[in-house]
Amino acid sequence: MYVELKTDQCDRGPAWIGRAFFSKTGRTIYFNGLSFLKGEKHGGGNYLERASGDSYWISGIKKNGNDRHWAGGGKICIDKRVVPEYLQITGLFKLPSGTFEVVELNSDPSIEEFHSFENKKIE
Repeated sequence: MYVELKTDQCDRGPAWIGRAFFSKTGRTIYFNGLSFLKGEKHGGGNYLERASGDSYWISGIKKNGNDRHWAGGGKICIDKRVVPEYLQITGLFKLPSGTFEVVELNSDPSIEEFHSFENKKIE
């Protein structure tokens, strides 16, 4: 998945490519230790991060490799575990220099934390 912070970023927010996990309903996405709730578009995004309320754009990977908004820019952090799959999807032989930073993302979804937050009793 491609994930980009939209809140107060003018299409130049930090962005990541990595493996995401979905809830049974598909309305919640778990990515890099965060949970995102599907909602109406807010501030250019299509998901809200549960804890902060920040707006994010989350989408699949584009086969042409142009995941950033046309008016935006900046490096994209890509999880080292998904680089081979990304190269296969895009048909590239190597990552373009200056476009990506290879990192290690948190691949453990925060499902338990999300469930306890959503199901806590109101006093």
